[in-house]
Amino acid sequence: MATKTGKSSEKKSSIFEVAELSGVSIATVSRVLGGKAYVNPELVLRVKKAAAELGYRPNRSASSLRMRVSKTIGVIISDIENPFFTSVIRGIEKILYDAEYSLLFCNSNEDPERERSHLSILRSEDVAGIILTPTNQNSAFCRDLVNSGTQLVAIDRIPEMELMDVVTTNNRKSAFDAASHLVELGYQRIGLIAGPKQPSTSRERFEGFRDAVLTNNLPLDPDLIVYSDFRQAGGYQAMKTLLDLKNPPEAVMISNNLMTLGGLQAIHERNLHIPDQIALVGFDDMPWATSLQPPLTAVAQPAFDMGTTAAELLLDRLTDPTRSYRKVELDTKLMVRTSSGAKSA
Repeated sequence: MATKTGKSSEKKSSIFEVAELSGVSIATVSRVLGGKAYVNPELVLRVKKAAAELGYRPNRSASSLRMRVSKTIGVIISDIENPFFTSVIRGIEKILYDAEYSLLFCNSNEDPERERSHLSILRSEDVAGIILTPTNQNSAFCRDLVNSGTQLVAIDRIPEMELMDVVTTNNRKSAFDAASHLVELGYQRIGLIAGPKQPSTSRERFEGFRDAVLTNNLPLDPDLIVYSDFRQAGGYQAMKTLLDLKNPPEAVMISNNLMTLGGLQAIHERNLHIPDQIALVGFDDMPWATSLQPPLTAVAQPAFDMGTTAAELLLDRLTDPTRSYRKVELDTKLMVRTSSGAKSA
């Protein structure tokens, strides 16, 4: 029955009530009722049941303005100061710019709470997908994102949450080759400055180092393995710890580029000569590696290609959300230079 004003006296349900009754986000309700994005079948049933119970009918004239496919992608990296990730971002931007997507960049700073905040903000922005270097402490939140229709791609690190594509490098083999290079040069006491224990990159590089040492019948001395935080200051402190040993290492493998800079700082403060008094192999071959004196032997990772591959995987998944998840492992190359030179007599 109509009132005198011509408006229906029947109270209309809102999308907020549907979301509350079904126990999902407003964005998920919108996706389900719009039929434009993949959503977990169980959530679809819950939303449709709630809408039927409430008698909810979308306002088609208003929703038509919102039904366009999102052309924005979120990117969350772990350390914006690391030039490795600068190259990764360049690769991502090249592919997505050509595909006419806009990018929203975030820096988690290796902080799980900050990562979760960025994930939440990107979800509220209704991005089509997210490329991230995961801390692996927000797996449940990431799973909810995928179930609500936001596609994810992990880059550089292997996620604990299985519902995403992955792009990484063969870290274990790369570290094995780098450490074996030092063994082949005749060094007996080889140290390792490792990253934090939790990320897959750190674990795999430690495993490759360990395999090389044990395969060549050298002792795996725990005093020669120091864990740090992937930052320059951490590499500096870790190298000081190794140099302060009663019997310091003859050579050191360092697990990323910023820690290598810190390690070099500690070595120069002691006025040690590279490689005669201590040899070095780094991880990540930066443009400045050939400008050092002596030039740095380092594992070169295809950072730009990692970015392009991640972007291509995301675009592919946006086209076909139901395809099988893929893990792409790219090859690295050991760039041999003077810093790992032959052991002096």
